Amino acid sequence: MLDLKFIRENKEIVKKELRNRNLKVDLDFFLELDEKRRKLVAENDQLRAEQNKASKIIVREKDARKKQALIEKMKEVSKKVDQIKTKLVPLTIEFLEIYFQFPNISHKDTPVGKDENDNIEDHKWGKIPRFTFKPKPHYEIESLKDLFDIEKGSEISGARFWYLKGKIAQLQFALINYTIDFFAKEGFELVIPPVLVKKPAMIGSGFFPADCSEVYEIREKEDSLYLIGTAEVPLASYHANEIIDLKKPKKYLGYSTCFRREAGSYGKDLKGIMRGHQFDKLELFVFASQKNSWKIYEELLRTSERFWQSLKIPYRVMSMCSGELASPNSRKFDIEGWLPGEGKYRELGSCSHDTDFQARRLNIRYRDEKNKVVLAHTMNHTACAIGRTIVAIVENNQTKKGNVKIPKVLHKYLNFTEI
Repeated sequence: MLDLKFIRENKEIVKKELRNRNLKVDLDFFLELDEKRRKLVAENDQLRAEQNKASKIIVREKDARKKQALIEKMKEVSKKVDQIKTKLVPLTIEFLEIYFQFPNISHKDTPVGKDENDNIEDHKWGKIPRFTFKPKPHYEIESLKDLFDIEKGSEISGARFWYLKGKIAQLQFALINYTIDFFAKEGFELVIPPVLVKKPAMIGSGFFPADCSEVYEIREKEDSLYLIGTAEVPLASYHANEIIDLKKPKKYLGYSTCFRREAGSYGKDLKGIMRGHQFDKLELFVFASQKNSWKIYEELLRTSERFWQSLKIPYRVMSMCSGELASPNSRKFDIEGWLPGEGKYRELGSCSHDTDFQARRLNIRYRDEKNKVVLAHTMNHTACAIGRTIVAIVENNQTKKGNVKIPKVLHKYLNFTEI
């Protein structure tokens, strides 16, 4: 979340950010609520201090009449405290509901724009493959037709679910093992986090309230747990309420099954395995000091690019505009891989820098070079969204006969080099 003091002292910057992100948050009304809340809190604190002081005097007072008079006075003070509480509780709830809607402040190099049409291409890598035949989408490639069972998935679980079988299922595990090995060499520690989390983890990582519609809720009596849409949620929350050592960045590689409602995607990617309610993903997450975080962010993006280059997937890097940023993001780049079956680039992963937005919500701190306790910076990047990576591999490596050649870096993880 944003620093409350920053919001109070930088109204025009915050209003501009809200406009750039197409968010309708009434800043002036919020500041009015803030002022009312502060006055009530100050009044409540003053009365509480008065009660505490009186309690000590009552214990020592020998004169019965004076003691009784002070007790009666404190009864009136208690009534005032209760009256303040009656006003303060609903006001604070309303205040927090608005407060949690404020996004991070965009990095100065973030393009201003409304939607994906305003994203800017930063650079490309790789040559788009030339085929002597018309390349097919992954779900039409002859050798794979029995390995993607979309119909059974829909029959058993509904739309946007599927079965992966045989060599495609083996390819998934090869990708997992290769990704783990690749990023282990870059200093990332493998973590398998829980896929069900409590509400504070969703709020702390910034997915609530903005993305409530995307999340599956599991209700257990009076409590609720939430299925994660990315390992970012439990990884961000891992060091909640801690002071951590950031002389070197903490680098994690989280593997998890993920779940998303895909609200708002009606009619999109209904064929194949590009967009599902359940998918497996490896996520990179980094905790860094404020001093070095932007340098580490650049390294994170370059490292991920080397991963895609090793798989020989042509891609482009897109600088995401303000309207496409998630609430915690200050800066975001998407890596989009070329899909010959569609004849266009599609997102393979996002690389986001969230500055201290998540750390403030989760209370994650470190000691800087002056031994001062300050908020950490966090960043994340999709190491490998398995389904989309499989799609990119098979479409770029299909043959005229309807077979698929496997990238060389994956050969040692499989007992075949072609499907």
